[in-house]
Amino acid sequence: MKKLVVFFALLVLIFPFNVKAVSSECIVVMDQNSKRILFSQNKDRVRLIASISKIMTAIIAIESDRLGEVVKVDESILKAYGSGVYIEIGEELTLLDLVYGLMLRSGNDAAVMIAKFVGGSQENFVAMMNEKARELGMKNTTFNNPSGLDEEKGNYSTAYDMALLTSYAMENEIYRTVTGTKKYTTKSTYKTYIWNNKNKLLSTYKYTTGGKTGFTERARRTLVTTASYNNLNLVTVTLNDPDDFSTHKSMYENYYNVYKNYLVVPKDNFITEDTYYKGKLYINSDIYYPIKNGEESKITSKIILDKLDSYKNGDKVGVVKVYLNKKEVMERDIFVEVEEKKKKNPSFFSKILSWFKL
Repeated sequence: MKKLVVFFALLVLIFPFNVKAVSSECIVVMDQNSKRILFSQNKDRVRLIASISKIMTAIIAIESDRLGEVVKVDESILKAYGSGVYIEIGEELTLLDLVYGLMLRSGNDAAVMIAKFVGGSQENFVAMMNEKARELGMKNTTFNNPSGLDEEKGNYSTAYDMALLTSYAMENEIYRTVTGTKKYTTKSTYKTYIWNNKNKLLSTYKYTTGGKTGFTERARRTLVTTASYNNLNLVTVTLNDPDDFSTHKSMYENYYNVYKNYLVVPKDNFITEDTYYKGKLYINSDIYYPIKNGEESKITSKIILDKLDSYKNGDKVGVVKVYLNKKEVMERDIFVEVEEKKKKNPSFFSKILSWFKL
């Protein structure tokens, strides 16, 4: 009987409230800002990911700085099948419109047209997707198309890699707006579109801020969602979960009860015992880290400065390292502020000398 009690106590520590049995083959719950993993299961298992691939397609389109440009739909869309927004050859609409159709309705035709417009060809665009994945540290990810369709060559990734990608994408204000939109209306040269977001959690869980759905017969159900509560921004990724929306809601409800965002280093009161830079140092934002009750005494920070021979205003001159249980968990840059010297007004005598030099 004692063994059963101990086992139940351990379960309460791991799943402290009402976490349902995890139905996901692969799952990650991650803090978007610090990248701390609050829960995971098979986080590095490589699987087909279906339409959550479109998160990468969307962020590349957004970062192209061409969202306001008009796209004329061409024969490229004939390659698309499955879910679509049903754009037509010859129709004109903006790249931003296509991104909304991509994210809200999972339009494979929108994905193909975005790839052609931004990358020049699907092959070039896929190369851009894989380059971005490497840049973000997505070590177990390979993209073969912009949509996630997998009847030929599908896109492969992990729950962890997709959490990294989503955390990065959520730093972009335009992406946050698009992925968090419940309903979007636009008008092309042919017709008016009204698109409702397939992410049901936006309507059923009030702290949801965005996400992307996915499904193919081979990948099964895949889902990425984000939520924000009490200054704690989380992303949840599930791969092959038949009850994914319920899983995501359960994870958020429980981990928001367990974790709080702890202010480790405040931006407005950033104090160092620095004599080299004479204390004129700053960080770009408050440094927070998600912790459980009882971890406050286990979190520390350390300032490491580089003594540069020459530097200018805004240069990086060091880092703040954050430790939990003496293990480094975060690093943020430190910058120096240098007052610009004001040019002195020339004296009357100097003005006279300058006249003689003419």
